[in-house]
Amino acid sequence: MKTISCMNIDENLLYSFGAEDKDYKKQESVFREEDHALYYFQIGEGKVKLNNYNENGKEFIHNILGKKQSFGEAMLFLNQDYPINAICLDDSRIIRLPKNNFFEMIRQHQDLSLEMNACLSQEIFYKLKMMQSLASQNPMQRLKGLLDYLKSYHDEDCHQCFHIAFTRQQIANLTGLRVETVIRTLKKMEKEGSITLKDRKILY
Repeated sequence: MKTISCMNIDENLLYSFGAEDKDYKKQESVFREEDHALYYFQIGEGKVKLNNYNENGKEFIHNILGKKQSFGEAMLFLNQDYPINAICLDDSRIIRLPKNNFFEMIRQHQDLSLEMNACLSQEIFYKLKMMQSLASQNPMQRLKGLLDYLKSYHDEDCHQCFHIAFTRQQIANLTGLRVETVIRTLKKMEKEGSITLKDRKILY
């Protein structure tokens, strides 16, 4: 089972429970660290980066999500403030459903609850796997863990056909590596046959 997204709920169902579209400009925040969780968010159009910064101001990217993917819903169940930021990388249309409406939808459509449990469990599994990789001092192991994690969010189960749509700098921010190390390691992975580099695209 692929993670794909937790969740990808039919837009018409979201609207029927009171969801609304909200347009965001590039670089505009959907929410920031320590904001209270008030909505279920799903991307109608555009791209969203989940990140935070350490005490030295260095960015760490947790994920970059696109159309039909959701984010931040775990905080609705925990009644906790967000530990991350959600920043639009493109002009975006985000569907947002108020928290109480979201829970009413889940109560009325129990199949969504089961699907969400499965998605969240799979997401936790892949995040734990990625954390194991990030603990490695081996840059190749770190990158492979990240690529496996990113591929788990999409429905393309193929060999070297999944496009990693991140820049080298974004990959560096995701793995805690220097961008020069990322570039050097990707070239080594290409030589070993685990990825394909084509027109600066990374295919995994």
